[in-house]
Amino acid sequence: MALSDLIVQSAISLNYVAKDSSDVIHHMGQKLVEAGLVKETFIEAALKREKSMPTGLPLAGSFNAAIPHTDIEHVKASGVAMATLSNPVKFQNMVIPNEAVEVSIVFLLALDKPKTQIAMLQEIANALQNTELIESLMAAKEPLEIIEMLKKVSKE
Repeated sequence: MALSDLIVQSAISLNYVAKDSSDVIHHMGQKLVEAGLVKETFIEAALKREKSMPTGLPLAGSFNAAIPHTDIEHVKASGVAMATLSNPVKFQNMVIPNEAVEVSIVFLLALDKPKTQIAMLQEIANALQNTELIESLMAAKEPLEIIEMLKKVSKE
């Protein structure tokens, strides 16, 4: 299943003003709770997982990303929340956990099958390598623009 099929329009936040990485995860998780896709335990589980297995990802362009997620038992139905941040916040680096990454774009994954998690992480990682796409996502003014851009990329 493509990222464009799983992204939840009501869970896209553009230019979100975040205090820190926990604030972003909490905000996005709440959107998924409101959409009925995750259990109340999802947010705390995602925050806990981020502490032990960080998801900050340095990218080639001007913006870095993070892909927080947690275990399937906290998920009712698959969906992805996304946020662009008005000011970057620090996430710990996925590869070098003691290194901080200034993150401007976050994808919060709520996936209900273990195998889809790996495939979705790969799809997002591939999309994040597209510097032009990331700059377009960061410049988007409406959630629908995000969905259209992701649909276009998944067809390429």
